Formats: sequence, C-alpha cells, structure tokens
Amino acid sequence: MSMALLPYYHPSLIEAGCDEAGRGCLAGSVYAAAVILPPDYSNPDLNDSKQLSEKRRYALREVIQRDAIAWAVGIVTAGEIDKINILNASILAMHRALDSLEVRPEAIIVDGNRFKPYHNLPYATIVKGDGKYLSIAAASILAKTCRDDYMNGLAEEYPQYDWRGNKGYPTKKHREAIKQYGITPYHRHSFNLLGDTQLDIPFEY
Repeated sequence: MSMALLPYYHPSLIEAGCDEAGRGCLAGSVYAAAVILPPDYSNPDLNDSKQLSEKRRYALREVIQRDAIAWAVGIVTAGEIDKINILNASILAMHRALDSLEVRPEAIIVDGNRFKPYHNLPYATIVKGDGKYLSIAAASILAKTCRDDYMNGLAEEYPQYDWRGNKGYPTKKHREAIKQYGITPYHRHSFNLLGDTQLDIPFEY
C-alpha cells in the first residue's frame, strides 16, 4: 500500500495526467499515456509504476481502464526519435495521447520538468509526479505496461537482444548483442548504443 496520492492539481478543471515510458531505452518506440480520473477518485494502490511489481501493474491497468473517465496512449517511433530527439519525442507522445482522449481535458499535469504547450491549456510539470498525483501514476502504469507488451512482441522477432527481459534498456546483455549481431530497425541510431563513452543517452535535462 502506498501513501495516498493527491487527486488534482487543478481541482476545478477536468485534468489529464501524463507520463511516458521508454525514454532511456536503446530500442523501441517511446510510449506515453494520458488519463482523466473521475471527481474525488481514490485508489490507495496506485503509485509510480516503477514502485510496483509487473503483476501489480497489469492488474492496476485493468482497474484504470475501467474506472477512468478517459484514457489514451500515444506512441513515437525510434525513427521519429532519431529525427527530433528523445525529449521532443517524449512530449510528442504525450500530445498524441492527449489527442486521442475521448473527453477533452481543461488542464494537464505532467511527470517531470519539461513539456510544451498543448492547445493553450494550463499545465504543470511535477518532478516525481507519478508518486504524487493519481492521474500521473495511472498514466505511468498504462504507458509502462503498453510499452512492455510492445517490446515483448518485438522480442519474438529479435530474441537475441533479450528485449523480453530488458525492454530495450541498456543492459550489458543488450549491448553485447548489439556488438555481436548489429542493430535492428527498432534501435535508436542517435543513441550511444555500445556505451563506449561516458554519456549513455542524450538527456536534455
């Protein structure tokens, strides 16, 4: 059980929480989710997806999809990431998730400290927001589990990279496979795939 998270940042507005998954990976798309929860919603089990077991994340995904007023997932491919960089890609994935919501939000809260305006709606960036606000925690769970499903599917196509185990993150086994087998169409060419310099990935904050 986690400490109870806060329901809203903008209490008088229809608020969507956003988070992404896969930003630090060497391969695969980046995923983001947007979630609008009902007024006065409460769920003591919701927390940052990284603090939950895989089984718990998938169980909570079903609860979120059932309980949310609206939810959606946005995707930006590895090729797009290489063109616009991972920070812009993460924000674009959130915008695509917001575009797909069946209910229009009146405000947005985002995990992290970087975002770009979306249709002039008020927004707030919240560091570690997935451990503070219910809708961001819900978005983190949807983004993480949907991306894990995607990477598990790619692992069937390219089993040598251990994507079922590492989900595209820069593990030793993943990098050894890149050295041995080369890269796939799903690898992010703009990233330091072999880890042979001090900076692993081009973080911009």
